[in-house]
Amino acid sequence: MSAPDPESAWQTDIERALFASRWLVVPFYFGLLLALLMLFTAFAKGLITYVPKMLTMELDDVILVSLALIDIALVANLVVIVVLASYEMMVSRIDTGAERPGWMGGMGFGDVKLKLFSSIVAISGIQLLKTFMGLGGPNPPSTDTLFWLVVVHATFVVSTLLSALAEWVSATAKTRK
Repeated sequence: MSAPDPESAWQTDIERALFASRWLVVPFYFGLLLALLMLFTAFAKGLITYVPKMLTMELDDVILVSLALIDIALVANLVVIVVLASYEMMVSRIDTGAERPGWMGGMGFGDVKLKLFSSIVAISGIQLLKTFMGLGGPNPPSTDTLFWLVVVHATFVVSTLLSALAEWVSATAKTRK
């Protein structure tokens, strides 16, 4: 029987340390859960503020408040997806015995990235719509503000499309192998 190779043992120790380092991202996920709590607080604050006024609000105001709440809900959904999918991709499979959403366990980095980009496009679109709805209000946005909001939104849309195209090309290349 030969003596263990010291270089092999050293390499194994390094690889174990690198593999264990994945647990260092867990505090980031807890930070994102705190962000989720902040989003919940903002959502609840919006409801508490506007529900008592709902019978006296104009339709445009109801739409703007609804869009703001939808914005918060989209971001909250995004945080949950990022936390759960990232944890499963980087740290460990989540097995609580509870019913799992259909997307869990089947999402890769590209899928999470596309969900992130799609959510950003939706959020940006909602912000743009809210700004356009405010055009007839007492403090209409400047032309420069509108221009840059459209440019930023278009940039998000193009980035999302290019990312989706890159994922499609990558998936197509994998299936051809």
